[in-house]
Amino acid sequence: MSDPTEAAPVFDFDNSYARLPERFYSRTLPTKVASPRLIRLNKDLARHLKLDTELLASPKGVEILAGNRIASGSDPLAMAYAGHQFGNFVPQLGDGRAILLGEVTGRDGERRDIQLKGSGPTPFSRRGDGRAALGPVLREYILSEAFFALGIPTTRALAAVTTGEFVYRDPPAPGAVLTRVAASHIRAGTFQYFAARGDAEAIQLLADHIIARHYPQAALVPNRYLALLEQVIARQAALISQWMHVGFIHGVMNTDNMSIAGETIDFGPCAFIDAYHPGTVFSSIDQMGRYAYANQPRIAQWNLTRLAETLLPLLAEDKETALALAQGAINGFGGCYEAAYAGGFARKLGLLQPRPDGDVALGLDLLEKMAANEADFTLTFRGLCDAAWSADGLAATGRLFKDASAFDDWAIRWRQRLDSEGGDARARREMMRAANPAFIARNHLVEEVIAAAVNGNDFAPFEALLKVLARPFEDQPGHERFSQPPTPSQVVYQTFCGT
Repeated sequence: MSDPTEAAPVFDFDNSYARLPERFYSRTLPTKVASPRLIRLNKDLARHLKLDTELLASPKGVEILAGNRIASGSDPLAMAYAGHQFGNFVPQLGDGRAILLGEVTGRDGERRDIQLKGSGPTPFSRRGDGRAALGPVLREYILSEAFFALGIPTTRALAAVTTGEFVYRDPPAPGAVLTRVAASHIRAGTFQYFAARGDAEAIQLLADHIIARHYPQAALVPNRYLALLEQVIARQAALISQWMHVGFIHGVMNTDNMSIAGETIDFGPCAFIDAYHPGTVFSSIDQMGRYAYANQPRIAQWNLTRLAETLLPLLAEDKETALALAQGAINGFGGCYEAAYAGGFARKLGLLQPRPDGDVALGLDLLEKMAANEADFTLTFRGLCDAAWSADGLAATGRLFKDASAFDDWAIRWRQRLDSEGGDARARREMMRAANPAFIARNHLVEEVIAAAVNGNDFAPFEALLKVLARPFEDQPGHERFSQPPTPSQVVYQTFCGT
């Protein structure tokens, strides 16, 4: 096996986070694994990042993706952060099983982190092994790429490799490493880490770093830190509304899982709703339903409030003034979220000329009827695309409800609303099809893929599911089973954290 410090010119690294003071991280090398094997390389993403796909897939490249070789220009480090976990503050968390290799600039000119997840223990591991099992690695690969195809801001998967070793779980499981790509891995909890230590200098350095990297327009106004907070709030409000539009439940909306860049991050016990209910919870560790589907906007605002608290010293010298500015920014979350949610809902319902005063109420009434009749979230909204177009489509959508008359009563008002604004029917249908996916990463399908890979070393189902999810808004004849909800025996009631 190669010496870990041997140069391997695979990534064109320029590591801005590593140039921050050393209290922001711990320089840590990945731990070697026994026998790395490439499961999948995301060639489209690699090309976007200006990477050589052949070199990445070569033995040298796979060693880098497994952590057995350090690429030229890499400065491996584990990032420090804290966080509120289910409402309880933990002053030190940090990357316990992830190592940031460095940063690259893609063809779009945007800087992105390259991180190994499952690459061994770090000083933040808290007695953990720092490893990842194959199942959670496949889950994150599938979910993050599905999110990208849906057009929702997300971290992405560049590669997955098996390690040739087992990790100690219950039961023991094959080990794997995910190469994750993110706009950055800075979290609300990163600010909390320094706030808990009273390190005002670090908070300012971190804020300036984020403004330069993610929010350069904030530097153009007199109070750059207030502008930063407001822009993070707006980005989070838009992100959560997109989750709600596709029936997604993150599962662990802790402050250490809230990306300052506004991306979905850490696909652990997450899931998409099948039969709709606003109180749906999948995470095995969310016993009280804190992060239930309907609670996500409220929790996002709570998390942002914790972020705002850390920024108070930067907002104004006077404490009362700083509090007032922060409260005003936090109060703005509601308007940002409601506008994003209403706009997305209008597209899902085919409303070319949205009327916020009544359209959201019309949509919420549909959700109530879906919950009472156990209607599938994704199929119902996809069905509306045809229901707006034909009587057959209307009838087919009604059959998704236990009591079809409940949908019929709502559909009369909806069709009247569509008729009142007129417009081109074909344009309406295309808008709706672009807002209502036919395919999501359904829980039972993800579990089938994981079982095939873990129990039978069969990755063909993994590849097949990824291929379908890459085109979520197309009908894809011959792949209808991927759009169907689970049978009673296939229903997944709980998902689990990868650790």
